[in-house]
Amino acid sequence: MGEVAIKVEGISKKYKLLHKNIAKSDSVMESASRWAKGLFREKDKVNSVEEFWALKDISFEINKGDRVGVIGRNGAGKSTLLKVLSRIVLPTTGRIEYTGRMASLLEVGTGFHGDLSGRENIYLNGSILGMSKHEIDRKFDEIVDFSEVEKFLDTPVKRYSSGMYVRLAFAVAAHLEPEILIVDEVLAVGDAAFQKKCLGKMEDVSTKEGRTILFVSHNMPSLTNFCNKAMVLNKGMIHQPLCDIHEAIRSYVDLAESTEYTEISERKDRQGEGKIKFTNFSVYNSLNQKTNICITGEHVTLKMDYECASDKSIDNITFAISINGSDGTFFSLIGNEFSGETFNGLPSKGSVYCKIPKWPITSGRYALNIAVNQNGIMQDWIKEAVFIDVEDGDFYGTGRLVPGTHRCVLMDNEWTREINL
Repeated sequence: MGEVAIKVEGISKKYKLLHKNIAKSDSVMESASRWAKGLFREKDKVNSVEEFWALKDISFEINKGDRVGVIGRNGAGKSTLLKVLSRIVLPTTGRIEYTGRMASLLEVGTGFHGDLSGRENIYLNGSILGMSKHEIDRKFDEIVDFSEVEKFLDTPVKRYSSGMYVRLAFAVAAHLEPEILIVDEVLAVGDAAFQKKCLGKMEDVSTKEGRTILFVSHNMPSLTNFCNKAMVLNKGMIHQPLCDIHEAIRSYVDLAESTEYTEISERKDRQGEGKIKFTNFSVYNSLNQKTNICITGEHVTLKMDYECASDKSIDNITFAISINGSDGTFFSLIGNEFSGETFNGLPSKGSVYCKIPKWPITSGRYALNIAVNQNGIMQDWIKEAVFIDVEDGDFYGTGRLVPGTHRCVLMDNEWTREINL
């Protein structure tokens, strides 16, 4: 057993949700009339309070130098747990003990003052972490070099892009030598090269300097490559206690495949402006029959139903679908923007269809994330909107099936002994 860096005992976090409703005895006409006349009074409201437990009885110990992944679906309690550990919010019950300085990178903008320059925020964050000016001076050049924002160092950070913000925030958090570093999904804001750079830096500070790291991500390959341990949360409770990363991911996949999903129209864990929202998603086979099973090599049609907040027709709309394995592995991204098909003058409520002549992905269970943008602005995004099962089929029309030992994307190809280029 190594030296314990973080000890959590019986942590729970309760929120109170206030619901305000018009008195149920009022008819629609009566309510509307009273609103119009300005006669609606507080006593005419029926208030109810709902208790919501974001975390419930969480206990674990993390040893010094461990790289721990926190896994779970949206709403599982991952971000709440990290906020409690970072002392951003207080737990309702339980206690936390940890050794050394702790730094956290949870949301874009957390810990920075927008009116201060990048240079000033480096010193501000260092001071908050308990570093002396001499210590910050010693690390200053490394931070600036890693963040790649040298040109904008004396610009107020409120003028930074989200990517610049995250680069500087991560550079500060990683280089000011905290014993414990807590990182949420915020790294997803950066580009792929920067994400790889961050993961490399976190691995260095963990393996070479013995730092402890907690990392939340939906990217299972990144978790597998970086973390040595993980835990799985579900509905605010521990589903799989701290264990080997591969065992934790298997547990998460089993949980994801056994979970019953809420109808799309009822989903609350969606992101975007909300002026356009998905109401349903359907899959049809080559016989135009509704199904949740696709066969490799056969025709598939994906139907996306939507509705708008306005009753006017809509222009410059792009729809997209990403296909991921149930373990989070990315397989493909399709959308009308990429295929060059534009959607203008769409009715305020309707459906769009994506036809795939030959389903190219081999057998397994896959999660489909769906998104709709207008004028480049995200309107609705739903992670794991639907799960589909794929069965092996004759993609190449030769009667020979590709071995199902590895999930993959198939491509039409032709082999010859000679070719005239």
